[in-house]
Amino acid sequence: MDFEEAADALYAAPAADFIATRNELAKQLKADGDQLGSTRLKAMRKPTVAAWVANLVARSLPDELDDLLALGDEFREATADLDGDRLRDLTPKRHQLLDKLSKEAVRLASDEGQKVSADVGQKLRETLDAALIDPAAGDALREGRLSSALRHVGFGVVDENGEPSNVTPLTDERRQAARDRRKAQQSEADKESAATRGKREAAEREAEEREAAEKAKAKQAFEDAVTAAQTAEATVEDLDNQLDDAREALAAAQEQVKRLGAELDEARRAARDAQKHSREARKRYNRL
Repeated sequence: MDFEEAADALYAAPAADFIATRNELAKQLKADGDQLGSTRLKAMRKPTVAAWVANLVARSLPDELDDLLALGDEFREATADLDGDRLRDLTPKRHQLLDKLSKEAVRLASDEGQKVSADVGQKLRETLDAALIDPAAGDALREGRLSSALRHVGFGVVDENGEPSNVTPLTDERRQAARDRRKAQQSEADKESAATRGKREAAEREAEEREAAEKAKAKQAFEDAVTAAQTAEATVEDLDNQLDDAREALAAAQEQVKRLGAELDEARRAARDAQKHSREARKRYNRL
């Protein structure tokens, strides 16, 4: 099992078993010699209920999810063209598809024993809508490893309710003018001089080197953070064990106190009885 397989298995596990599954899979990766994969897996966060249901949709309804993301492509094309008529046609489809996927998600979650509250349902719908709107969000949802629900505010000229806002139909003249502008911009870009291109490429190489250095630094920071988290988890586990031991000791001590208290009460009763018998014996003796 490699890291990708382990990550998929982890986010496919029941939410309640996430921590135990993560520990077991990380241990397996480490045993297989993939220390980095084990460390990366341990750093993965437990999904919220809404994220877990969204991941379930990604795994169980891939075709329907592709339909949603394809509809997002149509929205982006219509928005780029300022095509109000097309946007108005697409908006009802957007709501219908979101409704369908949300209902299917509730059914799938119920089959897995997971209840979906109204709040979780709303967050799930926002996640699906974000995937439709934003290609990066769509890719993240399709991967099926979300740890948190997603939300997108705005969609260009489409308002937060998905309705066209300040959009006018694009005439043939405006459409041609837009094409001409794009061709002119491309022509200007093609005229870039060799010297300018060389400077740009040098700047890009420098940026790549900086990015590589930053990635190396970020990787080290990530590994240090994971180590610190593992140390903290070990400390928590140790303190938890100590607390359990202390609770057991306290329970034993309380039981001993209870037993000794009962014995003390019995001893006091015995002492009182003995004193009473002693007085009565003394009286009998004095009468003789």
